[in-house]
Amino acid sequence: DALRGTAPFITTFHDLRFPYLFPKAGPLRDWIVMRLARASTGVVATNQEDEMQLAFHPRQMLIPIASNVLTETASVASARLHVRAIRDNDMVLAFFGFVNRTKGLEDLLASMVELRQQGIMAKLLMIGEKSGSSDPTNIAYAKEIDRKIIEHGLNSSPSDMNGQVHWTGFVSDDDDLRALLTTADAVVMPFRDGASYRRSSMIVAIHMGCAIVTTTPVVDVPAFKHDENLLLVPPNNVPALTDALIRLYNNPSLRQTLRNGALELSAEFSWERVTRSYIDFYRKIIEDTA
Repeated sequence: DALRGTAPFITTFHDLRFPYLFPKAGPLRDWIVMRLARASTGVVATNQEDEMQLAFHPRQMLIPIASNVLTETASVASARLHVRAIRDNDMVLAFFGFVNRTKGLEDLLASMVELRQQGIMAKLLMIGEKSGSSDPTNIAYAKEIDRKIIEHGLNSSPSDMNGQVHWTGFVSDDDDLRALLTTADAVVMPFRDGASYRRSSMIVAIHMGCAIVTTTPVVDVPAFKHDENLLLVPPNNVPALTDALIRLYNNPSLRQTLRNGALELSAEFSWERVTRSYIDFYRKIIEDTA
């Protein structure tokens, strides 16, 4: 209310899901968020799900987040050295980002077991820290995943790929991150709630031109195209995930198609495009309210 009558102001909503905004507000949370939206001269949603929730606003725009990894060089040789126990016939899978219950990591581990039972020696790079500080439940869930790895008969290693699951820990250098992701045959992100612009880890993988296997979005995302820039499978479906990974393993040309498609898709999330979209939206709001 205090801002009304002054210069126009715009609010960007990065993620309207609980608990990311006002987690302790309880039943007041939605009221607080929507009051902020209605009081704003214009609103920006960063994903299609939030865009639908903000559709009531007369001045709203969808502007995705951009990749926070900017370097353009990578050394696959250095990644192979980092995971020196990888053999040429191994299928190298990568999972990137914090371990979180919504990310379907249990499905990926179960799929690894099925792959190995079918003679495909799959190894998994777990890239990045296990858990962040924004959601304390991640720590408990990471311990569950450690137990799952043992239950599945998979070996976990923090130092090299002698185990089937290799934890890199925090990767501070963008070149190292790019090398680890691009050395993988597939970056696997079986989100429980489907692929989305909300997922910054997936946007990084897209920016790097990775072959990505993920889950079908719950809302229409026109930029995501099955078999062209992403390989999409139903959420919570281990057999479908396994079949997709076998298909990739046996089809190097499909892997290259997905990598090329991801690089084309990355323009959607470039800083140049995002910046230009914000500038254009700001100008429109100023003109409309002049």
